[in-house]
Amino acid sequence: MTAAENPKAPVSLDPINKVIISELQQDGRTSYAAIGKVVNLSEAAVRARVQRLLDAGVLQIIGVTNPMELGFARQAMVGVKVSGPLEPVAAALEQLDEVDYLVVTAGSFDILVEVVSESDHHLMELVSSTIRTIPGVLSTEIFMYLSLRKQTYSWGVR
Repeated sequence: MTAAENPKAPVSLDPINKVIISELQQDGRTSYAAIGKVVNLSEAAVRARVQRLLDAGVLQIIGVTNPMELGFARQAMVGVKVSGPLEPVAAALEQLDEVDYLVVTAGSFDILVEVVSESDHHLMELVSSTIRTIPGVLSTEIFMYLSLRKQTYSWGVR
């Protein structure tokens, strides 16, 4: 069962947790001691709060790479229209190494997947020979990225 099918009650964030998250969004390498100075808590207290946020699934601390700087020549969003149940198609798409983002949507497409490929030829092969051959895929539309203007994970907390 997915999170959408079994939603949990949202986690309530107190003002201190919001500041902690904001500090980590600005720089995920910020030390707990430095954050502690901002929120007036000990390093141990900040560490415990961060661990609770991690355990609750509210927070992830990860390194984000730039695929273009790592030799991947093309990023694209692929809109997928599905005939029949969405779940088997989404599950098959999730297994592809080239897929780094997948959402089930409402609107013109049933599923949107962001893919990273080594070349335009690799992208064509991925879509033509892999994605379009998944049972239930009705059609695809490729939106090739020409320029990444903004990508941020610091949207803040409410």
